[in-house]
Amino acid sequence: MKLNVLFILSFLFGITLSFAQNISGTILDNTNQPQPFANVLIYKEGSTSPLTGTVSDDNGKYEFKNLEQGNYSLEISLLGFKTEKSDVFQLVQESKTVNFTLKEEAQTLGEVVIKSKRPVIRQTAEKLIVDLENSEMLNSNLQDVMKRVPGVIVTNNGISYAGKSNIRILIDGKTTEYMDMDTLLRDMPADNIARVELVEQPGAEFDAEGSGPIINIILKKNVKLGTHGNVVGWVGEDEGVEYGTSASIASYKNKLNWQTSIGYSSPTWREDLFIKRSVGNNTYNQATIDAYNPQSIRLGGSVDYYINDSNTIGIGVRRITTKSDRTSQSSNIITSETATDYLLSQNTYDRDQIVFNVNPYYEYKTDAHKFNMDFNFVDYSNTNKNTISSVLGSTIPYTNQRYLQDGEYQIKTYKADYSRLFSEDFKLSFGSKFSNVNTDSDLMSFTENNNGNFDFNSNASNRFLVDETVFALYSKLNLTKGKWSFSGGLRFEDSNTQGTSSSNNETRERKIYKLFPSASLSRKINENLSGSIAYSYRIRRPNYNTLNSFVTYYDPLSSDVGNQNLRPAFTNNYQFNLTYDGQPFFTVGYSETEDAMFQFISQNNDTAEISRTTINLSDSKNWNFRLFGPLSFIKGVEGYTGFIVNYNKFESNPNNLKLDKWSLMWFSQASYELPWEISAELSANYGTGALEGGIDTDWFAGLDFSFGKKFLDERLKLNLGFNKMLNRGFIGEINYNNLQADVESNQSRQNIQLRATYSFGSKYGKKKNRSNASKDEENRIDDNN
Repeated sequence: MKLNVLFILSFLFGITLSFAQNISGTILDNTNQPQPFANVLIYKEGSTSPLTGTVSDDNGKYEFKNLEQGNYSLEISLLGFKTEKSDVFQLVQESKTVNFTLKEEAQTLGEVVIKSKRPVIRQTAEKLIVDLENSEMLNSNLQDVMKRVPGVIVTNNGISYAGKSNIRILIDGKTTEYMDMDTLLRDMPADNIARVELVEQPGAEFDAEGSGPIINIILKKNVKLGTHGNVVGWVGEDEGVEYGTSASIASYKNKLNWQTSIGYSSPTWREDLFIKRSVGNNTYNQATIDAYNPQSIRLGGSVDYYINDSNTIGIGVRRITTKSDRTSQSSNIITSETATDYLLSQNTYDRDQIVFNVNPYYEYKTDAHKFNMDFNFVDYSNTNKNTISSVLGSTIPYTNQRYLQDGEYQIKTYKADYSRLFSEDFKLSFGSKFSNVNTDSDLMSFTENNNGNFDFNSNASNRFLVDETVFALYSKLNLTKGKWSFSGGLRFEDSNTQGTSSSNNETRERKIYKLFPSASLSRKINENLSGSIAYSYRIRRPNYNTLNSFVTYYDPLSSDVGNQNLRPAFTNNYQFNLTYDGQPFFTVGYSETEDAMFQFISQNNDTAEISRTTINLSDSKNWNFRLFGPLSFIKGVEGYTGFIVNYNKFESNPNNLKLDKWSLMWFSQASYELPWEISAELSANYGTGALEGGIDTDWFAGLDFSFGKKFLDERLKLNLGFNKMLNRGFIGEINYNNLQADVESNQSRQNIQLRATYSFGSKYGKKKNRSNASKDEENRIDDNN
């Protein structure tokens, strides 16, 4: 019985007993000097992919522990030396020593020229991966990176992909639901991003939250030896002069790895909204011009300590302060058969936001095992004062209103993950997560009196508290057999949400406990072509801001209204992929959502007010067909182009809503090397139309391009970007319920930016084979600055 228990433990947790051996050795040069930081890869006989890898220590020594019996070979690479490969050798019952003597390369570093590497794009059954680690793209921020993900469209209404706009953005696997997306897209430097994962069929390791694709931003870790950093400065023109600067420094020496950064940004842009509608016999022409100039200060740092080859601890800390003072101008021209009246107003905003995030972690990693756990704490505070007031020229009387909106959000997340690699064809993972979110949103409304003072309006004020806990368990299996690959997982989530409104002292509770399966099956059809099918089941919980009972006015006639009766939405996602050499080629996707959330706009014919609230639909479907292809057939051009055909259907019987539409979209991203080693990039898109929420839009298009050149032995990089050169936003109509309106939603155009980046310190670093569980995170509430 005791022997059986040992065998079981050995199978599950890799207890070595007498069945596992080690491979070790020393790496020297031709003068017998030890060579630290050499990359060492180990291969199983017959496999072209490395089983794992490591890096030699200060004494040139390396070691692979707990290896199964079998035939192996080793490959050693180090900058400035020729790559060495061992013969295949057998590992039986004793550990093996394999030493290497490296020979210097004939070429010098100065003769090695690397030009304009484009990101590596890979398609799997679950996700599309855009690897930026070694690319030479000219991106300045996350928004530029998003435009270069095949099929992703970035507009002033947000991010969409294949007809789906309900996209979640994660940073290193952690939610950004509380962030302002506009500021996140513009502020996050592209230099910090290692890769972007567009996850359409999330596996069990992801939260089941969301009904559309997930965009997971993987940040770079410190992989260069020594001390190094960069200084960035940029200036541009959009809706006025904009500018920003940042600096970062990082160091890896011995067992300690640290990095810190500071940044300031002051971008400018403008959002325009024009609505023409009829109320009875009157025509309302509304124009709202909203200028943005948020100022953000970002501070961050992290420390990683390598206890030994298998154990690492670390902590990351980040603080973001954003101040946004702006004034929105609105005009309503009301035309009747006998007269024309003007309702002119302005809405002044004074908003301060502070986000603090701390993330300690621990990781244990060997060739066969990986275990990490971390704690993530986010504290968000928001203070906002906005005043809606009548301006000179208005012929309709309006009583000025003032709103004080304060918010406090705290998020605590505890997570643990374990994976066991039994072989390169068999992997088992499981983990758990517990999160607790507490929100406190306080709206105080005031009305101006005859003396010019503001009196408190208790009927229009409210305080809304949310307490939510989510406990999750998951397990996932990855198997490969010949030409077939299978991935399957099951996630269990138990959530409990309590919302309390002070206006009626009422508490509502929602409990959900449910299983969420996901699976994918892939097969290699021939040497180049592979096919896969995938399925996932997911939930989308109402955003905390949509659950409150506040009425937030933007001008005298338009507002947002909360909906405490919102139900969560459940989505079934199906997808079929064909890939060519691992690249995206052809995709068919279908999703159907029960109780899908929809921003419903309605009109009060008595007061002429229009309001937007989130409702549950009775039916929501999406079909999409995608065809992608590289541009390498054009001499000297690298990039992608493609077409997406999609069909969307929205229906809600109680609200007299029924919308459906087919649409076609073309996109392209390309790079080209110009004379004098100037790199050029272009991003363009065109769509025949779309259903953007409840707006049936006409054609839309976008065009951006940029140029870059390096100086001072590639330490100084200059980029000149021309963004929104063609930026036809959404022009269409709203036609459901009792509302018929022509709508135009656009941003300012012709943004120009000049960016300079100077890098200092270690120029040629060797890669350290490690993977932190520490996650950088920026969280901000889902409001506009």
